[in-house]
Amino acid sequence: VQLQESGPGLVKPSQTLSLTCTVSGGSITTNSYSWRWIRQPPGKGLEFIGYMASSGSTFYSPSLKSRISISRDTSKNLLTLQLSSVTPEDTAVYYCTRNFTLWGQGTQVTVSS
Repeated sequence: VQLQESGPGLVKPSQTLSLTCTVSGGSITTNSYSWRWIRQPPGKGLEFIGYMASSGSTFYSPSLKSRISISRDTSKNLLTLQLSSVTPEDTAVYYCTRNFTLWGQGTQVTVSS
């Protein structure tokens, strides 16, 4: 199973960031797996953003809940993270992970005008 994150790289402040995690070699609806979004700002530790369970239910970090949405396209076997009203503090490497045991390589997002 492989996870591949993709996104715009550069986003302007106040815009909505949209990232995709494409999963190959396994289904995102397989029971017992949850698909999580994590980010790491420069010089800081990992930060949990949210997850979607195999059932489709979601849980979001309380600190980001008002700005994030995680969805999926089961026909394409991918998950999408949307983060609205971005600021430079949202600059980070964004990762998707399956149960914290399988990780994508991450995608750099920079928020700058």
